[in-house]
Amino acid sequence: MTDRTAAVTRTTAETDIEVTLDVDGDGDSTIDTGIGFFDHMLDSFSTHGLFDLTVQCDGDLDIDDHHTVEDIAITIGEAFTEALDDKRGIRRFADRKVPLDEAVASVVVDISGRPYFAFDGEFSQASVGGMTSHMAQHFCRSLSMNAGLTLHCGVDGENAHHEIEALFKGLARALDDATRIDERRSDVASTKGEL
Repeated sequence: MTDRTAAVTRTTAETDIEVTLDVDGDGDSTIDTGIGFFDHMLDSFSTHGLFDLTVQCDGDLDIDDHHTVEDIAITIGEAFTEALDDKRGIRRFADRKVPLDEAVASVVVDISGRPYFAFDGEFSQASVGGMTSHMAQHFCRSLSMNAGLTLHCGVDGENAHHEIEALFKGLARALDDATRIDERRSDVASTKGEL
């Protein structure tokens, strides 16, 4: 198997981002987004997906967290697209349900090449540690659009910290499952012959 790695940069008037990704990593991460809670979520994503991930972002946090979270999701999505290349041999589909105390998140993913995103649920508090709660949903949407994922997510709970963390852990576990190589498959998991 070839290395499934990528290094992607994104520079706009709003953010300056560098991301490296190893899909077949050990869960090692170095994260600096300027938003402590978001750093924690990306570290959790790396740990539970066993993705080696570095994210360095200088964003316009004097305005708000929107551009930073969105642009990092775009860049990580592009990194997955690059690292998975033609997607030969991947399992493609996965679903995970992950609890964190009273909260539970569900994630269903198809690495289809056809971006689609659906979300069910609401976050119990408006923000957590400098991150606007609805930006967790927007992170998933932006990742889906830029990694070519059909992605259905949902949350339920009473504490936004728990809801968001369960969501990031569920996303990590589902992507880890879906990106794994099926040793029985030498082609792409599609009757079309491509994803």
